[in-house]
Amino acid sequence: MPPTDPTPFRSPIRRGRLRRRALSGAVAALVAAGAAATWTASATAQAAPAVPVTVDAGTSLGTVPATGVGMNTAVYDSNMNDPAAASLLKAAGIQQLRYPGGSYGDGFHWKTNTMTGGGYVAANTDFDHFMATANAVGAQPILIANYGSGSPEEAADWVKYANVDKHYGVKYWEIGNEIPGNGHYGSKWEIDQHSDTSPKAYATNLVAYAKAMKAVDPSVKIGAVLTTPGGWPDGITGPGDQADWNHTVLSIAANSIDFVIVHWYPGAGNGGNGGGGGTSAAAMLQTPENQVASMSATVHSLLATYAGSRASSIPIAITETASGPAASTSQAAALFAPDAYMTWFEHGAFNVDWWDLHNGPGQPATIDGQTDYMDGGVLSSGGCNSGVCEPALETPFASYWGIRSISTLAAPGGTMVKASSGNPLLAVHAVRTQTGGLNVMLINKDPANAVTASLSYAGFTPAPGAVTTVSYLKGGTALTTAQTGTAASQTLPPYSIMTLQLKPVGSKGGTTAPATGAPSSAPAAAPSSLRSFPAAGTPGTPPTRHSEPGSQSTSGAAQGGGATTASPASGNGVAHDAQAAASTGPLAHTGASSTVLYATIGSVVAIAAGSALMVRRRKIKAGHRR
Repeated sequence: MPPTDPTPFRSPIRRGRLRRRALSGAVAALVAAGAAATWTASATAQAAPAVPVTVDAGTSLGTVPATGVGMNTAVYDSNMNDPAAASLLKAAGIQQLRYPGGSYGDGFHWKTNTMTGGGYVAANTDFDHFMATANAVGAQPILIANYGSGSPEEAADWVKYANVDKHYGVKYWEIGNEIPGNGHYGSKWEIDQHSDTSPKAYATNLVAYAKAMKAVDPSVKIGAVLTTPGGWPDGITGPGDQADWNHTVLSIAANSIDFVIVHWYPGAGNGGNGGGGGTSAAAMLQTPENQVASMSATVHSLLATYAGSRASSIPIAITETASGPAASTSQAAALFAPDAYMTWFEHGAFNVDWWDLHNGPGQPATIDGQTDYMDGGVLSSGGCNSGVCEPALETPFASYWGIRSISTLAAPGGTMVKASSGNPLLAVHAVRTQTGGLNVMLINKDPANAVTASLSYAGFTPAPGAVTTVSYLKGGTALTTAQTGTAASQTLPPYSIMTLQLKPVGSKGGTTAPATGAPSSAPAAAPSSLRSFPAAGTPGTPPTRHSEPGSQSTSGAAQGGGATTASPASGNGVAHDAQAAASTGPLAHTGASSTVLYATIGSVVAIAAGSALMVRRRKIKAGHRR
């Protein structure tokens, strides 16, 4: 997502906040221990009639990908390589890290660790430092080769350095970030120094990049940038073009690529790729079920048209997504995250990357009774905006815990199975484990009412008695594990996530006993592209926009996962927009350049010297929509 632009996010925080953080360790155990009892009593009192939930364990929606749960990082983030952050990412089960950061990818020169035009790059965020963090997390990298101001030769040199010289084994390479935002359709936020900015030119150059990079390492996977189905500028035929972006690019480059890239920001409205304002948290929470299936089907149809027999081996990567600005750090973001990741996996995506690790606060808001700092990062930068200060540096936000909840449901190699709910406010996802068990995640999207789920199963018979559940509750600072309820009935408090970890009857985790009730209601799905790509265990209309500077922010001592790091206050930077009056479209854009005009959804872009970051917010004028 877009950065937006940098936000000065470092400096001392207030003493009162420090005292509060000091107390947090003392009460953490009490909070965790008492949470289940507190919400159980409340939930039972408010519970509505039971909602039927069915899980068809005999079906298959594909294999949980080994590179699925990803996160964006950025070279303008001076906290990118903090040990505390790496520890938290590892604990969350993050499997892929994207670098060097959204639109920065089209201005970043990896060899010199510099940006075209002199855009800000934080100290110690070069490629080797990033790889050290990726290795510490246990995550594979996905890298953005510089299309906007780079060349096929520069990208091929990066492949050589990464895979031949350093033996990093980097497999996944995107060719550019959000190239349709290069001005060809009237809105410009992405650096593109090519004289021809058409989709035909991008596709032709993409083929050249793929050829040069694979000449160095034939095993690398090359990704093509597509527009988000249903969002600007999808379906628009630009000046001098014969077709829109996606049809043009795939008609030329389909035989040279290994995956396709889509960005999806449903919290900003406008077809799910950013740009629209006014989306509510409630509406955003319904977008995984309402948008993903049709978007995925559209992309797979395009691939079938242009890639022929190769279509099934070209999966989708959602290399940027987030819940903002409908919600960013409050509970709605936590609920959205696992629902979004899992829904995309169930529809053939092999990778989903959240925007982003650290971001910086936007204009704070109150959402369903919680302060939302409008910070797209999953970990706090410790910044302040409008007199409202975030928790200490590296404190996990609710979005972090939502993403971490996925690790309680879906391990790589598990089989995603069909599951459904009788109420749209209760989402359900289920995964058959490789040891014969069954995990079922329930997400209560009702902010005010508890819900009781009445579960039934086909193709699996759960063991009787209380089951192990792992929950994340509104306002929580940890995941809570308990032995509660049964496989047939569970009560969830408002705005909560619960994963049931079920064993089969008559087994200690081995083979599954015969199912009770009706047989599997649907035949097993045909193997998805995830079964063969990537292989498990591989290394590791446009509205007018303008930017406005955000307030400077501050940070204190790092705090997260028990680890603490301290960082010096950084100098202030000055954001300067040479194109402040330009028109930009709602395709989610990220990163920064020397003259950036980056609208953002609570993301950040760094534009000046020093480690200062400035938050830029997306401004929309619906009247410009086409």
